[in-house]
Amino acid sequence: MHMLLGEKTEGISALVVDDNKEILALFIELLELKNFTVTGKAHSGKEAVVLYNSLRPDITFLDVVMPDGDGIYALEKIREVNPDAVVIMITSDLAPTTAERLEQLHASAVVYKPFDISEIVKIVKKLLSESEISQMKFFN
Repeated sequence: MHMLLGEKTEGISALVVDDNKEILALFIELLELKNFTVTGKAHSGKEAVVLYNSLRPDITFLDVVMPDGDGIYALEKIREVNPDAVVIMITSDLAPTTAERLEQLHASAVVYKPFDISEIVKIVKKLLSESEISQMKFFN
């Protein structure tokens, strides 16, 4: 896990998944402007699972509503491989059943579209610093 110093997000690897190619391109561009290293991108939940397993990014951004394996499917599969993975769900789906399922699968955070990149950066920093702290406790 990369250490976070001050406002830096440099070196944090990210996998970004959205079936909408324009949203995906824009989100990647925004993340790169904030110095994230986007190591992978996918357009479906099934692709996301394959890429997660090969790349093991620090953080994964998953759209919820996608064809060919939605974000909930991908989150479930990623949790089977790494229960501690940092996975942020991006959605416009406000249905209570969706929120309940994301909570059951322990989504690290849920961000609703349209999102603010500054808010996403704050969430990432908080999640990764919490993750680092728990890892340090585990090894001490």
